[in-house]
Amino acid sequence: MDTGTHLVMGIALGGLAMADPVVATDTVTMTAVIAGTIIGSQIPDVDTVLKLRDNAVYIRHHRGATHSIPAVLTWPLLLSGALWFIFPEVNLLHLWLWTFLAVVLHVFVDIFNSYGTQALRPFSNKWVALGVINTFDPIIFGAHVIALMIWAFGADPVWTISILYTVLVFYYISRFALQSAIKHAIRNTVPGATEIFVAPTMRFFHWRIAADTDKHHYVGRAYGRTINFYDKFMKKPLPESELIQTALKDKNLSAFVSFSPLYRWEINEYGDIYEVRLIDLRYRSNDYYPFVAVAHLDQDYNILNSYTGWIFSEDKLRKKLDFSHN
Repeated sequence: MDTGTHLVMGIALGGLAMADPVVATDTVTMTAVIAGTIIGSQIPDVDTVLKLRDNAVYIRHHRGATHSIPAVLTWPLLLSGALWFIFPEVNLLHLWLWTFLAVVLHVFVDIFNSYGTQALRPFSNKWVALGVINTFDPIIFGAHVIALMIWAFGADPVWTISILYTVLVFYYISRFALQSAIKHAIRNTVPGATEIFVAPTMRFFHWRIAADTDKHHYVGRAYGRTINFYDKFMKKPLPESELIQTALKDKNLSAFVSFSPLYRWEINEYGDIYEVRLIDLRYRSNDYYPFVAVAHLDQDYNILNSYTGWIFSEDKLRKKLDFSHN
């Protein structure tokens, strides 16, 4: 989820902590617990700083180690210890418990996005992504804001937040039901589909869709159970050429391949420069595919420059690569 949603979830969990008699009756513990749930709801995303290094490292590692089982166990200990140093009279056990729940909730809700997390590490490096909730879901965020406002106006926080999460459980169930219906409709529309990708958008009934058959990639949108495919590409395996094999060793293309399960490729020549481009088919936007990986190589297959990330125009891509085709 996005930072704002994690924040309101942390505040809401702090309100729910009032169900704990130790928290509700001890001002120091209450203050520390609310701080712990707010910070704990954010701390797994500390790996966002990797973006300052480069996109390849960020793509490979974001929501990886910091969302793993060892991290989920470690973050609450570190955070509780830091808050205990500030609030030495706090009930440490109950502070740890609620901080632990905040960290677990963060990782748990991220699993429902299409990006997912490596929440099963170290037992498995597989990315767990259920793909039913958009990174920012206005209904989830808005419901939290409304509940927090009701609490601010004097309502009992335990009952308010309990009702909020009961409603959201049914909301999540409805998302799974709709996703399942869309997958069924895709199978009817594209007989022989071997891979199906269904990802949410900010609109409840609008979904990004893609499907693979033995011969083609299909990309489109779904509105409810109505399926519309806008693009159809011939499916071509990557050539086993020296050019491609060298390009795939580049950190940006390697990171892209590790992240994207559904993409097509292009090889272009511009004078004495080869361009290898990988195009993620999952994120079509306004007739454009903005998530790409590009590498430029010379005639001896030396990599001159490369980039991976979100680019919404060729001009911006050239600026990122500091390279002109002219």
